[in-house]
Amino acid sequence: MTDGKLYNVPVHDGRMVETKGFDAQDGISLQWLSWYNIQTGVISGRLSPALEERARQCKMTYVYQGHIEKIPILEEVLAKAGVKREEVAFIGDDLTDIVVMRRVGLGVAVGNARPEVKQAAHVTTEARGGQGAVREVCELILKAKGIWPEILKKYEV
Repeated sequence: MTDGKLYNVPVHDGRMVETKGFDAQDGISLQWLSWYNIQTGVISGRLSPALEERARQCKMTYVYQGHIEKIPILEEVLAKAGVKREEVAFIGDDLTDIVVMRRVGLGVAVGNARPEVKQAAHVTTEARGGQGAVREVCELILKAKGIWPEILKKYEV
């Protein structure tokens, strides 16, 4: 969901707060998925209030932060959602994501992912992380489910 850059911003008392940048088109496409009861989530190794807020805005169901070991989180999400691994898509960019990609139905590397991640993925987006990669994957899912024409019609396209 980000380009990997972290921004330290000063707050009123002089402390620095970490934040990230997010893509608006990624966000709306995640909301479209929620309209059709397609659950989304994020597993991040960092703790970020910015990510928590962005996940809320995008109607994400699952938000896990501070987890570098992602397999236990995947197992928890599968159990909570009541879905099979083959029904899950996962987007990643770094080595910690490969283990999840190998265990889901659709492993996606973003355009600026590490070479090893691209090699492990089923698909690589043209867009870089934080610059429309999530949008590409959401559109792919909506098209595969036959929902994309409804989205286009809603916006008079």
